[in-house]
Amino acid sequence: MKALVKTEKGVGHLALIEMPKPTPGPGEVLIEVHASGICGTDVHVKYDRFPYWPPVILGHEFAGVIVGVGPDCKHYQQGERVVGEPHTRHCGQCYLCRTGNVQICAQKRSPGWGKHGSMAKYLVMPEQLLHRIPEQMDFDTAALIEPTANTVHDVIERARIVAGDFVVVLGPGPIGLLAGLTARAAGARHVAVVGTPADEGLRLDKARALGFPTVLNVAKDNVLHAVMDLTGGQGADLVVDCSGAPAAIAGTVELARKKGRICAIGLTGGKPVDFPWEQAAFKVLDIHFCLSTSYTSWNRAIDLVATGQIPAQQVITHRLSLDQWETGFEELEALRALKVILHP
Repeated sequence: MKALVKTEKGVGHLALIEMPKPTPGPGEVLIEVHASGICGTDVHVKYDRFPYWPPVILGHEFAGVIVGVGPDCKHYQQGERVVGEPHTRHCGQCYLCRTGNVQICAQKRSPGWGKHGSMAKYLVMPEQLLHRIPEQMDFDTAALIEPTANTVHDVIERARIVAGDFVVVLGPGPIGLLAGLTARAAGARHVAVVGTPADEGLRLDKARALGFPTVLNVAKDNVLHAVMDLTGGQGADLVVDCSGAPAAIAGTVELARKKGRICAIGLTGGKPVDFPWEQAAFKVLDIHFCLSTSYTSWNRAIDLVATGQIPAQQVITHRLSLDQWETGFEELEALRALKVILHP
């Protein structure tokens, strides 16, 4: 089968090559992949900025159909349409696994970097990590359940958004837009989306098209004044950083109200952050760091997308064949794409 593979360590080294069709082992299923999204993690692997074990097939945002089952599979069967949590190879024994936090187990090796992923015709997954998708949900939309489960976990389960909250989202990439949609679905009274001049056009235009009432460009707008004006001088109940930009992360503190919350989603790529700790302390802020997804966030995400409360499919800008993977990566890196879906 053709697969997009990170062939060796170093910058680049991506190639579309022939790989053996996988065989499911005990408790595993074989999935025919119908859609696989390109994630920021895939770009980080390309540029050697994320742990990975080559040679490895990229991709962890996927949707497909079960076409084979291994021994001891009890809960899924051929023909079922599924998505899956990327928490493969968690140990099951550490305190994190035993308390239901398999997503941050030190032994976890996810598809796309720690084991073969979804940018290929077939993928093997443990049945315990699968979730069924409704018949009316198309595969491209279903491939967005993974990033949506991230924002559901981060905004709803971690940062505990409350109906009526005023929310500011920094960084209007796919995760930022999904975070805003998640906040709105959870009852936020107002969602403000903030971007940079590089986001003007595609990303901020998409934020406007999605109906967010306040869309700000840091080069043109005084974001702090706008937030204070909209909140009667109080500040935001919840500030969600999806940018990973050190300046934006530091700026979350002044945007939040006293006793407000900061939801940290974006990663800096190792850049240091000059964070106003004293100001955050005197505001008595709650800061929630986030990584990956929980079991419960997946079913919530599926239901919210299926009912239209989170129109995740609207962040898709490109649908390409796997042969066109280079175009997909180029468009993403040039900020000419939001979410790219590859069809193996």
